[in-house]
Amino acid sequence: MSRKIFHALVDPDEAVKLVLEKVRPHPSGVEKVPLISALYRVLASDVYSPIDHPPFDRSEVDGYAVRSVDVEWSDELSPVYLKVKGRVKPGEKPALEAGVKDAVEVATGAMIPRGYDSVVMEEYVERDGEVLKVFRTTPPGDNISTAGSDISSGDLVLFKGTLLRHSHLGLLAGLGVKEVEVYKKPKAIVFSTGEEVVEPGTVLETGKVYDVNGALITSYLREQGVEAEYGGLLPDDYDVIKDRVQNALSNYDMVFTSGGTSAGVSDLVYRVFNEIGEIIVHGLRTKPGKPTVIATSNGKILIGLPGFPLSCYMILVRVVSRIVSFYTGALHDVKDVDALMPVQLRKQVGKTWLIPVMLVESENGYAAYPVSMSSGAISPLILSDGFLEIGENVDVVMEGERVRVYLFRDIPGKTRLNVIGSNDPLLTEILRLKGLISASRILNVGSTGGWKAVARGEADVAPTHLLDEETGCYNTPFIKKYGLEDKAVLIRGYDRLIGIVVEKGNPKNITTLEDFLRSDVRIVNRSKGSGIRVFLDMALKRIASEKGLDPGKLGRMVNGYTYEVKTHTAVATAIRQGRADAGLAVGYVAELLNLDFVPLTWEEYDFLIPRKKLVKEAVTTLIDSLKHLSQILGEAGPLFKKYYRVSEGSGFEKTCCINEA
Repeated sequence: MSRKIFHALVDPDEAVKLVLEKVRPHPSGVEKVPLISALYRVLASDVYSPIDHPPFDRSEVDGYAVRSVDVEWSDELSPVYLKVKGRVKPGEKPALEAGVKDAVEVATGAMIPRGYDSVVMEEYVERDGEVLKVFRTTPPGDNISTAGSDISSGDLVLFKGTLLRHSHLGLLAGLGVKEVEVYKKPKAIVFSTGEEVVEPGTVLETGKVYDVNGALITSYLREQGVEAEYGGLLPDDYDVIKDRVQNALSNYDMVFTSGGTSAGVSDLVYRVFNEIGEIIVHGLRTKPGKPTVIATSNGKILIGLPGFPLSCYMILVRVVSRIVSFYTGALHDVKDVDALMPVQLRKQVGKTWLIPVMLVESENGYAAYPVSMSSGAISPLILSDGFLEIGENVDVVMEGERVRVYLFRDIPGKTRLNVIGSNDPLLTEILRLKGLISASRILNVGSTGGWKAVARGEADVAPTHLLDEETGCYNTPFIKKYGLEDKAVLIRGYDRLIGIVVEKGNPKNITTLEDFLRSDVRIVNRSKGSGIRVFLDMALKRIASEKGLDPGKLGRMVNGYTYEVKTHTAVATAIRQGRADAGLAVGYVAELLNLDFVPLTWEEYDFLIPRKKLVKEAVTTLIDSLKHLSQILGEAGPLFKKYYRVSEGSGFEKTCCINEA
C-alpha cells in the first residue's frame, strides 16, 4: 500500500476561507418551535419585547405608596401625618390616584397607583385607622420598580443569530414569548477510528484507549446548534469506512471522523474522502492539529479531525466552530481574551503552535499560564481555559508580552468591548453591523456615568453628549473637568436629532419645553447623569430665569419630573402606553413606535476612549466605522438617516468646541 504524504499545509484561517469558498454553507430553512424546545437553537429573526418588564410600576416591599414631596422632611422627631385612602393587593389594578398628603397601603408586588412616586416601608410608619404617621423620608423611586425599568416594550432583547441558552429561554419566558422562529438544525454524524480505540464502559485491554472524541465532538456540535449523532467506532478497514461514510452523506449535512488522518500507512480517512469527494484541506500548519482533512461531496462536508483529544478540541474551537456557524446561522464571535505571558516561551519557526493555558486574573488583566501536556493528555480539557496561538514566524514569546487566548468556554467578565455611558440606537446598530454586538457589554449609565467609568479605568468606550452650560459646547470641556487630558481622547461621533416625543396626533398640543410646566401635562424623564437629562435641566433653568422663577423649585412644577427611565425607547414606550404625555428622546424612537415628534435640536454624540484602549481591536473597529459613517447609515436603513447625520471629522480626535472650530 502506498503512503500518502500531506498536500500543502494551510493555516487555520486559510482553511476556513477555502471551505467557505468551495462549499458556501448556509441554513437549510426556518421553522417555529415552542420556547421550551428551543435550547441550542439559533434565532432566525430579532426578538423585541412585547411587554414592559416589570409590566407596571410595582412595590418592592410591604408598605405605603406616597408622594415623596409629602414626606420630604419627616423623621422620628418630626413625623408627617398622611391619610390612608385605600389598599392595593398584588394582581389587582388600582382605581385610586394620588392626592395631596395621602397614602395607599401596598403589598410587595402590588401595582403603584398613578401619581405616587415612592413607597415607605411599614417599619417606618405607625397607623391608627386612616391616619398614617411617617417617620422617614423617602426619595423619588424608593422601593419602586418602575414599568420598563428592566426591559421596555419594543426593546430589542435578542438578536438574529443568537444561539439560545437556558438564560435566553428564561428571559423570553418572562416576556411572555411562547414560541420562537429559528433556523432548521443542520444534521451531523460523528465516527471515531483506530484499532486502539474502544468504547467507554468496556474492559480496557493493554494497548487500548477509551474513545474520547466521540463524546467530545458530538456534544460540542450539539452545543453549537447542530443535530449531531454519534455513529460509533470504525475499524481500520478501507471498505467499511467508505461504506459507512458514503451512506451517511445521504442523511447528514456533515460527517465527522477523528483519527486516521495523518500520513501513516494505516490511516485511511484521507483516501476515503478523496475517492467519494473533493479534498479542500489536507493538513494544517499547526502543532498540534496538523492531521486535519476537510472535503466536500455533493454540497455536503466531510471533516477528519486529529485523534488526540486536546488536538481535536483545539481544532474544533479554532476551525470547525466557524464553519458550523454558517450551517446553523449563528453569530460567530471569536471567544478570545488578551493576556500577559508570565513566562518566556521558545518554539521553532515554520509552524503555528497551539498551547493550552490557564488564565489567572492579575492587576493588569489576565495572565496566561501554559498547562503541561502530552499529545494524548485529556486533563487539559478541564484544566485549561483556552489556548495560545503563536504564529509560525515567531520563535520566542517574551515574559510580559501580550498574547491572544482562544477560549474553550466563557470566563467571568470576558468581553471584547465595554461600552459604558449614553444610550443610543444607532450605536447598537453599528456594533451589530460590525459583528461586535454579542461580545459587547453595553451599560446605559448616562453620559456622566461614562466619564466616571473612563476615569476609573472600567470602560473601553464611553458614548457621551454632555452639554457644558458655561461654554455651550458638547463634551470637549469635560476632558479638563475630569482631569483626563493625558488619559483619554474624545473621538468625534455623529449628530442626532432630539426633541419632544408625544402621542400620535399630539392631542395636548405640546410644542415647546415650556408646555412641560402645564398642569395637564405629565412627562417621563431620563435618569440623572444622562445627556438628555442635563439638556432638560439646563432648558428648565433658562425658562425659570426668563419667568423669574426659582430654578431649584421648577422641577417640582413639572408633573412627572421624578419619573425616570434609562433609555430612549423606554421614554417612547411610556408615552405610547399612556403613562406620560411627553418626554425628550431621539426622534428615531418616536417614529419606531408610531408616535409624533417635535424636533428641538441636533446634538453632538461623541466617544470618550482611554488612550491605552485605542489599540484594542474592537475599539479600532468602532473608530473605523465612524470614519465610514455614510456607508453605515446606508446599511442601517432610511429611518436612521432621517434622525442621524455625519459630522465633519467623524472618527477623528475632537479637540475643540465645534462652535469654535
